[in-house]
Amino acid sequence: MRKTNDMQRGSPSGPEHEAGSPQEPVLPGAAGSGPGLRASLEAILLVADEPVPEMVIAQVVEQPTEEVSAALRELATSYRDAGRGFELSEVAGGWRFYTSADCAAVVERFVRDGQEVRLTQAALETLAVVAYRQPVSRARVSAVRGVNCDGVMRTLVLRGLVEEAGTDQETGAILFRTTGYFLERLGLPAIDDLPELAPFLPDHLDDEQDTGHETAGA
Repeated sequence: MRKTNDMQRGSPSGPEHEAGSPQEPVLPGAAGSGPGLRASLEAILLVADEPVPEMVIAQVVEQPTEEVSAALRELATSYRDAGRGFELSEVAGGWRFYTSADCAAVVERFVRDGQEVRLTQAALETLAVVAYRQPVSRARVSAVRGVNCDGVMRTLVLRGLVEEAGTDQETGAILFRTTGYFLERLGLPAIDDLPELAPFLPDHLDDEQDTGHETAGA
């Protein structure tokens, strides 16, 4: 069983000391066990698609906001001092993992050269929704497609085809748009040069629309 700093200082041993140190509180969970604060913060931020406010994280881990804030800053400093390929940054009122600026060239080569594979059908459909409805939120894209598109959106962002375009004034959700690289790949001078959708829609959709108009007219 892992020994803690308390045990190394000669403090009495026992389940309450083995679970975690005072600097690394054990979060609520099974009796006598649970992830440490730092591990919990890393897990939450690893799956976050947008900056997460300290208050939200504190509510999730059920710890004081001050402790969460201090732990986040300690993590950010430790990653930076260790020269990691990623960094923890406070942006837009929250915290999120980003790749290190020193690794930008490597990441760009990976995205644009190392990922030269055909997009999946799901990725193509998602990209089409963004292209024709931009700027659009991730939730709106998922609603149009009828499935969760978080993973596909991350792929499109990594491929350099989609990028963040501010936030929605009403909901605060991050909006997305296509990039210059998207236009380059399609050989288009501007987004306005995208072809009209109507010729590509299935015939039965036109029939349903005509029926709907006739019913409305009746």
